[in-house]
Amino acid sequence: MDEAEKALLIDELAKSLESDLLGRYGPVMSGDELLRALGYTSKEAFRQSRMRNTVAVPLFNLEHRRGKHALVKDVARYLAEQRFSAALGVSPNREQGGDP
Repeated sequence: MDEAEKALLIDELAKSLESDLLGRYGPVMSGDELLRALGYTSKEAFRQSRMRNTVAVPLFNLEHRRGKHALVKDVARYLAEQRFSAALGVSPNREQGGDP
């Protein structure tokens, strides 16, 4: 399987995950849903990752809303990349997330 085929598989899975997450949470995730989707075991683990700037997706604040938020699109893409990096040895080309 060449790199173009791997990229296509990642794109297809990302679109499927995005559709599922979008239907469930809307365009933005936050709170416990975001922590679970990214695989954090606790709020403290997520907090430490934010402090170390190692959260895998870009986070942002919403005016007049508490907590950190992420786009469903970014979460879906990250999950798809992680799935195929484990299964196919794909090396995702991503920058670290964190606060903008």
